Amino acid sequence: PGKPQALFSLPAPRWPVECEVIQETIEHIEWVPPEPEPFCPPMGPEQAPDTLSEEQGTVVYHSSPVLQGSCFTCARVGGAPGPLSSPAAPLKSPQDTTLLFESRFESGNLQKVIKVGPYEYVLMLRPDLYTAKHTQWFYFRVQNTRREPLYRFTIANMAKPKSLYGQGLRPLLYSQQDAQSHGIGWRRVGTDVCYYCGSAGEPPVFRLSWTVRFPHDNDTCFFAACYPYTYSDLQRYVRALVADPARSRYCAVRALCRSLAGNTVYLLTITGPGSADGKRVVVASARVHPGESGSSWAMKGFLDFLLSAHADAQLLRRLFVFKVVPMLNPDGVVVGNSRCSLAGRDPNRAYGTALPGSFPGVWHLRAMVQRVLAEREVVLYCDFHGHSRKNNVFMYGCDAGGDGTRTRLRQRVFPLMLSKNAPDKFSFASCKFQVQKSKEGTGRVSMWRLGVSHSYTLEVAFSGSTLGGRSSHFSVEDLESLGRLLCDTLLDFCDPAPAKLQQCLAEADALLQQQMGREPGSGGSWNDVSPSELESSTSGSDSSVSDG
Repeated sequence: PGKPQALFSLPAPRWPVECEVIQETIEHIEWVPPEPEPFCPPMGPEQAPDTLSEEQGTVVYHSSPVLQGSCFTCARVGGAPGPLSSPAAPLKSPQDTTLLFESRFESGNLQKVIKVGPYEYVLMLRPDLYTAKHTQWFYFRVQNTRREPLYRFTIANMAKPKSLYGQGLRPLLYSQQDAQSHGIGWRRVGTDVCYYCGSAGEPPVFRLSWTVRFPHDNDTCFFAACYPYTYSDLQRYVRALVADPARSRYCAVRALCRSLAGNTVYLLTITGPGSADGKRVVVASARVHPGESGSSWAMKGFLDFLLSAHADAQLLRRLFVFKVVPMLNPDGVVVGNSRCSLAGRDPNRAYGTALPGSFPGVWHLRAMVQRVLAEREVVLYCDFHGHSRKNNVFMYGCDAGGDGTRTRLRQRVFPLMLSKNAPDKFSFASCKFQVQKSKEGTGRVSMWRLGVSHSYTLEVAFSGSTLGGRSSHFSVEDLESLGRLLCDTLLDFCDPAPAKLQQCLAEADALLQQQMGREPGSGGSWNDVSPSELESSTSGSDSSVSDG
């Protein structure tokens, strides 16, 4: 940072050659609803709608999938060469009210649509490329809308047995007409939202169903599982950053590595002017799981604040060197995967065994942290994620049980401080610190094993908050504010005056005493108490049931 950077060109995203890609550029305006958008009353599985069987319907969209069982070979800008196919069935006449579907754009995911009634459609998502599973993220376009009828959409191949759609989460809709005429962006829509078991086969599949009225006739609309944030969005952000004479003085943008498809994995180094000698390091990453787009908005808020002129941001840059990888899995984001990279596996289970040729992003991130640790202390690692089954924001930390009482309590201090700074969003009660064997390959545990004593996964619900009197969805503004709150918490955590730390240590101790059924203030050591005894054995991370 501080050295002039050449304005580098940002090439268009590279796609596997099997993927067809439409030429249109898809961009959305940012917008914050004037009022928080409440959760909808959840419907139980017994209220699941009677959907006509797909066999009785008509296929109106089918984007031919990559052959399952195949593997990634090569990529090019624009994906498949040659003329595009026509996956959508053509309209029979101007009076034909059939919706026109499309998903062959960046981060899009929709494989097949069957029309089973005049205004009713059954949808199939495309599994992560080169796998047969991980169907969760959706993002697609519909045209030829009508304002009056009530439409029903049913996604028939969701992978997870539980979902926040069963607790009031609603899908997102974007209307091009509303964006152009009224400046309205993504908003929550849907009535009769229901998540239920669709078939008892092996593995069982689950259905997400909702009804909706479109705001306009003949509109172009989009549906999405969460606010999309594409690789091109990140490139636009990076381009603006490099072109800004003020911010680029203390932020260097480099390539950490290239992905399997040849997309750049960006590394941002942020620190104040002058020597970095003696400064401790903070490492942050996001979007190892491409379907967790909320994590990119939280990361954007983190970077916006850190690169701002705010006095606290200046202090943070004076105290620390920040190493930030905002998008670890750009290939997965480009093709609209939920969980995997083009290696067909979850990169956040590959840190321990990753080869640079198979998982370049996580391999080079881990190698960079190793190099940094040889020279200075890494005070914090935070990996930003999204969660599809639990409300609110929370963290996973690392307590293996072998350390002394103070070390184990200190693991809980940063999340506890964050819960005080974000009482209407962050749930300390939802945080977990157990290091399960199945999580050894994650970024959080891998960095902790390298010697980063405070290593966390930040989980941001796909839905919203049930805290502080709220029962409403997160807006983009809510997600971005998490980044600023994380910065506030870092200053509290590293405050040279010990009062805040001592208070939180005492509070963490009292909470654990309460959890164990001990009398508050009774003292006693935690050395002999295993992490599994300190928290319930409910499953932690948002792993798919079929991770394998």
